[in-house]
Amino acid sequence: MQVVTRFAPSPTGFLHIGGARTALFNWLFAKHHGGRFLLRIEDTDRARSTQEAVDAIFDGLTWLGLEGDGEPVFQFARMDRHAEVARQLVAEGKAYYCYCTPEELDAIRAEQKAQGKPMRYPGIWRDRPASDAPAGVPGVVRLKAPQEGETIIDDMVQGEVKVANVQLDDMVLLRADGTPTYMLSVVVDDHDMGITHVIRGDDHLTNAFRQYQLYKACGWDVPRFAHIPLIHGPDGAKLSKRHGALGAEAYRDMGFLPEAIRNYLLRLGWSHGDDEIISTEQAVEWFGLDAVGRSPSRFDMTKLTNLNGHYMRIADDARLVELLTPLIAAKLGHDVDTESKSRLLAGMSGLKERAKTLVELADLAAFYARRRPLALDDKAAKVAADADQMALLAEFAALIEGGEWKKDVLEEAARVYAEGKGQKLGKVAQPLRAALTGSSVSPPIFEVMEVLGKTETLGRIADCVGKDRP
Repeated sequence: MQVVTRFAPSPTGFLHIGGARTALFNWLFAKHHGGRFLLRIEDTDRARSTQEAVDAIFDGLTWLGLEGDGEPVFQFARMDRHAEVARQLVAEGKAYYCYCTPEELDAIRAEQKAQGKPMRYPGIWRDRPASDAPAGVPGVVRLKAPQEGETIIDDMVQGEVKVANVQLDDMVLLRADGTPTYMLSVVVDDHDMGITHVIRGDDHLTNAFRQYQLYKACGWDVPRFAHIPLIHGPDGAKLSKRHGALGAEAYRDMGFLPEAIRNYLLRLGWSHGDDEIISTEQAVEWFGLDAVGRSPSRFDMTKLTNLNGHYMRIADDARLVELLTPLIAAKLGHDVDTESKSRLLAGMSGLKERAKTLVELADLAAFYARRRPLALDDKAAKVAADADQMALLAEFAALIEGGEWKKDVLEEAARVYAEGKGQKLGKVAQPLRAALTGSSVSPPIFEVMEVLGKTETLGRIADCVGKDRP
């Protein structure tokens, strides 16, 4: 049997972090077993489903590297198939038409509530003949569910879970207007798509009992269920926007790398010994539902940010430059030219050690792409306003103009020069940093000089010590 899993979001919002983890677990389980991972958009709620949300879901999955195998299924387009199954169940005596009016059902619920009983449909039309049907009144189709015994599910995460069948009433499969319900659509689609394992949040566990009964009524194989605990915030409360329950695109915009998100989501509820840094290749090799815990996991933005810092440090420099270019262009208000990209690439090893997100990295790296003359921040401007420091800088620039342009050589020249002036190295490095970066913070300044090159370095120094400094 080939393993087939699915991720089936409703397009009523973006791909949030909990949904992204569900997609990841389904993707990993399928890949671990050499199977297929399918996508289905459950868009039967036409009032709330939007194309914007559909696009955002696909965009988020693509960014995370969790694309499906084959074309996605759109549930709304399969409504005729869903209704066909319901009518077939009626023909086989496994479902029936119910003609209770909304008013009658409201009265039944009110009476049950007043008596302290669970609110369930009491099967009024379960065994009545079709001849009793009121003329011209459309009925709903209900499943004729078992009334005795138990429904038992061997859940791959929760273990054996069961419910007495008397607690489950005859659920509606088709509404009076002929449209299928969620329960019917999900079961028919999962069957027709060949889904072997349904991996989803444990908020769907109660649905599983009813869906199990529907599978049995249809004579279909029941997939294996695995209900994973939900994600909570750091305070133990249900994850919400204040905790970071944002769309995947928000994490991308905040400068996170997809591999860091995958690694972090993997560790929210799943473990492999004490391993924290787990590559995607390792995750595919190791993943199994037996290592999914039963308790809710807690989302921690600080841990995610630190993990992203790790993946930033090991990321390919050329890839980081491509990711940074639009961020820097937006920050500076102009395109990043080829020469600037070359500088960013040359300086990336020194830059990426100092940042935990792409946004931080863009802020640190932007000076390599700034046009002359550089604008100075407040601290750098204060240094530039010091005539003595500018005189020192101009003299040092003249000293190194004809020398070799390597960071070690430049640092040694600065050290010798500073000692000759009875100063520490920082007395030269500080005005250099202000002139070359426009800031008081940067990677090692002699590395910056080598990356900028002799012409650009001396030009920026001249701008800073000159009269028409910005």
